[in-house]
Amino acid sequence: MNIQDRIKEILITIPKNVDLVAVSKTKSSEEIIYAYNEGLRVFGENKVQEMTEKQKILPPDIEWHMVGHLQRNKVKYIASYVSLIHSVDSMKLIVEINKQALKFNRIIPCLLQIKIAEEETKYGLSETEAHYLIENSIKFNNIKIIGLMGMASFTEDELKINNEFKKLKFFFDKLKLKFHHLKILSMGMSSDYKLAMKNGSNMIRIGSQIFGPRN
Repeated sequence: MNIQDRIKEILITIPKNVDLVAVSKTKSSEEIIYAYNEGLRVFGENKVQEMTEKQKILPPDIEWHMVGHLQRNKVKYIASYVSLIHSVDSMKLIVEINKQALKFNRIIPCLLQIKIAEEETKYGLSETEAHYLIENSIKFNNIKIIGLMGMASFTEDELKINNEFKKLKFFFDKLKLKFHHLKILSMGMSSDYKLAMKNGSNMIRIGSQIFGPRN
């Protein structure tokens, strides 16, 4: 099955209230154009240099999302164009994003990455840390925390994945009662996006299901 057919198959399963981020990391500009020609406009990358190189040569109406772990010294390279950063996990990173966004007179929307999986390799904040960051980010004018992101455990145990998504949705709803500007709950990838949508995700990040296996 080619990229175009995979996209058509996926779009049938996604409700209108759910945004699709096509995760194009390690994929060529030609492959991204195939997806672009099928109507996709939001692409996610996990490496700053790769995303910046693609941004320079691909159509200007593409929205670029940083979905990978972001180091503070790399923020300056994406601050002029990034549409959404999914992986904010510290106050130091918030301060740096605000500083770099100010240089371009931009407000950069961001998601806080919440640790919902038990795996040590996963980044993310605890609920207490996330609450503190949202409360204290409000004083900065050039960054806006607009939601949460989480990655479930890498397992075939659907009950475990379901419980992790359910936990994040419960926390998201609790935060929204106080912070009404929170809009996005980004959870679900190629292997578990349908389960994520059942649990209230309104942004899914799909890579291999669109582009095929990674090298």
